[in-house]
Amino acid sequence: MSRFRGYRAAVPLAVAAVVALLTTAVAQESKTKAAPKGSGAPTNGAAPKTKTGPVAMPGAPGGGQPTLLGQFGEWGAYTAAAGGKKMCYALAKPSSSATEPANRPRDPAYVFVATRPAENVKNEVSVVVGYPFKPNYEASVDIGSSKYAMHTQADGAWVKNPAEEARMVDAMRRGADMVVTGESGRGTKSTDRYALKGLAQALDRVAQECR
Repeated sequence: MSRFRGYRAAVPLAVAAVVALLTTAVAQESKTKAAPKGSGAPTNGAAPKTKTGPVAMPGAPGGGQPTLLGQFGEWGAYTAAAGGKKMCYALAKPSSSATEPANRPRDPAYVFVATRPAENVKNEVSVVVGYPFKPNYEASVDIGSSKYAMHTQADGAWVKNPAEEARMVDAMRRGADMVVTGESGRGTKSTDRYALKGLAQALDRVAQECR
């Protein structure tokens, strides 16, 4: 459980501001695109697909200050200090999401690939789904024909078998998309699809910053 405790400590400090930023950016883009007549903006409340660009980063809780190193497709490469220790990570939000039953409310979901040199951690894959998982539930990640079991706790998940993590990251680098499926304690099932284009470049940038 030590890997997960480290992850849970790091995420609120370095990533909470990023998640809030992504949510705000989507809302601003939606508002901007909804104004012009005939713009083709959706009318069902769904945010339009947009390219995320570099933006000013707000201060993170605990004094961490996320810095955008670069945006590569859907993936941003960031660096921050969590508890005085430098960390770097690639982060993306889903390109599409669905719940069953439909339209169940959720907090933002995202995938987080972290490197923490002080802890000798490289490319640790974590998933946040935006709701508490069902107790003792194993989420799953599908990348092409490969499936990976994910241990869950609260709203987070990480690779159940650490020996598979390097293979999973390699599959993510080479794949077109990944699908994360989960289920909440209230029986809501979720399916989140992440575009993987740009991840390889984001991880290369992370590796340069956190050697």
